[in-house]
Amino acid sequence: MPVGSKSSYTAKQKRQASHIEQSYEKKGVSEKTAKMRAWATVNKQDGGGKKKRAKKK
Repeated sequence: MPVGSKSSYTAKQKRQASHIEQSYEKKGVSEKTAKMRAWATVNKQDGGGKKKRAKKK
């Protein structure tokens, strides 16, 4: 998985990041910074991507 890929995040986490990003942009933060802060917040809350992974036997 490439660095910066959001494929391991759930739909809920992606939606949360989007809402957080919008709120930062309303406060006057640049789009790039708002996106970085939003994903950092989601990572802090949930510990990163949470897609189910196959169990190893």
